[in-house]
Amino acid sequence: MKIKLTVTIDRDLLPKAKRYARERGVSLSELIEANLRHVSRESDGPSFSSTWRGKFIARSGDGDDDRYRALAKKYL
Repeated sequence: MKIKLTVTIDRDLLPKAKRYARERGVSLSELIEANLRHVSRESDGPSFSSTWRGKFIARSGDGDDDRYRALAKKYL
């Protein structure tokens, strides 16, 4: 459900923001909402994968294992 919100911004910024939104084919409200969603995701902290990336060391000597090769190709 959408709700109405009053936002106060600098007088000189409004025409620039409207032009920016228009050039991208979205409304100013959609532009603000998309940016707020992006900022709120960033503030949730790092993703699980970025937190653990590089923390595990692959076992050596498992080069003959098909599953290991497939996973190594995909993720390493």
